[in-house]
Amino acid sequence: MDRFETSGDDSPSRDAAIVPGSDGVAAFKLRRRKPMAIPVLIAVPHAGRTYPNSLLKRLRHVDHAPLRLEDRYVDLVAEAVARETGAVLLVAHAPRAMIDLNRSPEDIDWEMVSDGDGPVRARFRAGRRARSGLGLVPRRLPGLGELWNSRLTRGELAERVELVHNPYHAALARTLDAMKDRWGVALLLDLHSMPPLSLTSSDVAAVDYVIGDRFGGSCESGLVRSSFEHFEQAGVSASHNRPYAGGYVLDRHGAPARHINAIQLEICRAAYLDNKLREPGAGMADVVRIVTGLVRRLADDLTGTNDGLAEAAE
Repeated sequence: MDRFETSGDDSPSRDAAIVPGSDGVAAFKLRRRKPMAIPVLIAVPHAGRTYPNSLLKRLRHVDHAPLRLEDRYVDLVAEAVARETGAVLLVAHAPRAMIDLNRSPEDIDWEMVSDGDGPVRARFRAGRRARSGLGLVPRRLPGLGELWNSRLTRGELAERVELVHNPYHAALARTLDAMKDRWGVALLLDLHSMPPLSLTSSDVAAVDYVIGDRFGGSCESGLVRSSFEHFEQAGVSASHNRPYAGGYVLDRHGAPARHINAIQLEICRAAYLDNKLREPGAGMADVVRIVTGLVRRLADDLTGTNDGLAEAAE
């Protein structure tokens, strides 16, 4: 019988990774079989639905902003796929509204910080994401505008980084390194969901899945090619790096030269949610089946079971 190990933060101090303002809720969940079954880690950085009252009181659009920021219930897909395949599972509990785990800790809009003037601000200029309103702490959304009715303090920002962002990425890195030590290769599948592209962009074809590899920078090309072959055989549409090529997670953890590969997978919310894009829908089982097949195929590629792609692990 398989043994499982589940921890809140995968660190020596169990209270080191908690959602600030909560009653000690773990910032994320890490679940893996002992020993690990396959060299694949499924991570869901935008799954968090733990909203402390202190956060909600500052949020202007309580009924709409969380839904827009969350990768709504894609963690249910990840959990089902991990059960079926034996992949390691890392799921954030802290919400993206509090801190975005797919952003650099330096990508800060300092106008959101009440005491943000001084040498720290001068040293860390806001990046492109922060300037667009979607930095380390989201500031605004198209159609909604400003998200917050008051500004953060530097202390609050530092607390979010120290209790959520740093331990999440440390756990992710340790797990990938452990996979590399055991198999000589590892794969991070960074799982996200996207609104239907037909609703958000007129110049991008509507697809069910988007595979991002930082334009070849985060993953061996053979694994990406195998992913597209899988989707084609499954009869679903997929695009490559457009409009989502991956972000900070892939930049930080993808290292194909070291045989640590990272792919971002975006799933259209209409494929697995109801017609209001709020609750799990009838398509959930099909999406789980398709992503399960993808993980099994890539695990076989990595371990050399699929002869045609053995070079991906060489």
